[in-house]
Amino acid sequence: MRVATVTAATEQMGQEMSSEPFTRSEVFGQLRRELYGEEQSSHSNTHTFIILGASGDLAKKKIYPTLWSLTFGSLLFDCPFSRWLFRDGLLPDDTHFVGFARSKLTVEVIKTACLPYMKVTDKESESLSAFFSRNSYLSGRYDDDSSFAQLDSHLSSLPGGSDANRLFYLALPPTVYKHVSTNIRTHCMSSRGWSRVIVEKPFGRDLQSSQELSAHLSSLFSEDQIYRIDHYLGKEMVQNLMVLRFGNRIFGPIWNRNSVACVVLTFKEPFGTQGRGGYFDDFGIIRDVMQNHLLQILCLVAMEKPASTSPDDVRDEKVKVLKCIAPVTGSDVVLGQYVGDPEGEGQSKLGYLDDPTVPAGSCTPTFATAVLYVQNERWDGVPFILRCGKALNERKAEVRLQFTDVPGDIFAERCQRNELVVRVQPDEAIYLKMMTKRPGVYFSPEETELDLTYRSRYKNVKLPDAYERLILDVFCGNQMHFVRSDELREAWRIFTPLLHQIEEEKKPPIPYTYGSRGPGEADDLVKRLGFRYEGKYKWMLLRSRPTNSLNIASLLFIHPTTRPSNLFIFFLLFAGGERETDGFHTVDLYKRQVKLREGAEIGKLEESQRVSVPHQDEVPGAVRQLVFYPERQRVLSLGLESSGSAGRY
Repeated sequence: MRVATVTAATEQMGQEMSSEPFTRSEVFGQLRRELYGEEQSSHSNTHTFIILGASGDLAKKKIYPTLWSLTFGSLLFDCPFSRWLFRDGLLPDDTHFVGFARSKLTVEVIKTACLPYMKVTDKESESLSAFFSRNSYLSGRYDDDSSFAQLDSHLSSLPGGSDANRLFYLALPPTVYKHVSTNIRTHCMSSRGWSRVIVEKPFGRDLQSSQELSAHLSSLFSEDQIYRIDHYLGKEMVQNLMVLRFGNRIFGPIWNRNSVACVVLTFKEPFGTQGRGGYFDDFGIIRDVMQNHLLQILCLVAMEKPASTSPDDVRDEKVKVLKCIAPVTGSDVVLGQYVGDPEGEGQSKLGYLDDPTVPAGSCTPTFATAVLYVQNERWDGVPFILRCGKALNERKAEVRLQFTDVPGDIFAERCQRNELVVRVQPDEAIYLKMMTKRPGVYFSPEETELDLTYRSRYKNVKLPDAYERLILDVFCGNQMHFVRSDELREAWRIFTPLLHQIEEEKKPPIPYTYGSRGPGEADDLVKRLGFRYEGKYKWMLLRSRPTNSLNIASLLFIHPTTRPSNLFIFFLLFAGGERETDGFHTVDLYKRQVKLREGAEIGKLEESQRVSVPHQDEVPGAVRQLVFYPERQRVLSLGLESSGSAGRY
């Protein structure tokens, strides 16, 4: 959300502050008009939100916590005025919540199950009670007409009755979608308000099953009533891709095959299936991540500029991109399955096949790298590399555009390729890797970055969770960040032949160790496609820099015993009264004497060479922390607080 947009809303309300206080409905209506326009704000403010599958993990971990946050949470801006204005959240007063599942539960049982995921402070206990007072629960069978007739009777007894807007969230396995959607249409539609249905992925298993499900839903509901949710489309940096591309003149001329060597889309999780292997084994990593999350991001990277930001204009362009992609072939794919690390601890000792819920001898991949080509004028010949996996070395999702080499090199091949990286999670950021002159008397290029790290730049902005943003979109009727049926059809067309080949051949995936980067064959494939990785440069997360302590940002340090991928933390103890007579501090780094002197410039540190630091009054016994990256051979932070940095690739 733009600050200017909310400012306009707050200014208009501020002009009327002398009158009676605003209700939540009035606040919600005003903000909704600012966000979505007058047309979408003209509906009734009486809503009923029905969670089908209320006893499941998705409901307790995501849906109920999201509804709590939207109803009573502190959203969007952390400033005194906005805390007053938005303290009651974004949903209208007359919103009620109904859980439905087969289990015989009570609202109190659901509350107890959800509390660990709801981030409730002591001051919010009263609001939490008010939230759950708006909740009710019914048990019934998903394939039973009488259960849904009973549900409709209960919905009609709530404020607004049968005229209230009704929003149905299908937090259910796909096997019951047809029964549930049919019963909703037959028994539970709003008589005068709108009715909307949120459908969770997976939307089928392949092209045929997806088309069957789409045909079934289309026979019951219009397309503007169906919200196929892919929560990655609700993430801040994924939504930022359109603004980054089409709101900045500088990227237009270089966002094409003439300047981009390759595009890498990465999704990495550091944990395995952990008891959910039975569910995962039925789908695999391609259906779980690649065919939806990564392919949707690819569309936003590769699509042409839409005619407007209206949902259908945006989705039209995404469909055009998908139609330009040929089905993936086995020769362009590397599949892997994680095995336990004998030297690991806890879950890392266990491989995928050690999960008791996974069938013995399963060939389901937990890792995949696939290469796609967008065969149009803009992208012809540029590889789009999709990488995803479980039990890898870090948690990360990012978009990385690597640009071509600078023609006519005059720096003796010391320049690295520029890269634009959009960090989706964790620690949202956009950074551009580029070459600059090495500071000091040298005249040689050095790799650095232009960095927009959100937690540093936007310290007072609370980024909504993806589900918060998307559920609010459903309330307001905005389908831009939801998957349309023709998008879904084209996505399955691209991956269905590969999925069928994997299932027919039952070829064991390449094993890789829990906590590694994945199969080495995947890196080999990426290199063959032209992606260049020197392994010397790591992006560091910018955090709040200490303002009244030492802060060395470009100190070089060579340690002879280090090896790549390790992160060493060195602690420097500045003890008052132990300063040498010539004004140096002496500290010990892994038994190497290093002298730090006040004044002068920062220099290179080799062996016991003296290094100059800015003058600073020291506190006796103050501990400073030095963070050193061996691959980069650079000390990145020296200050009062830990930088908490981590290498990024």
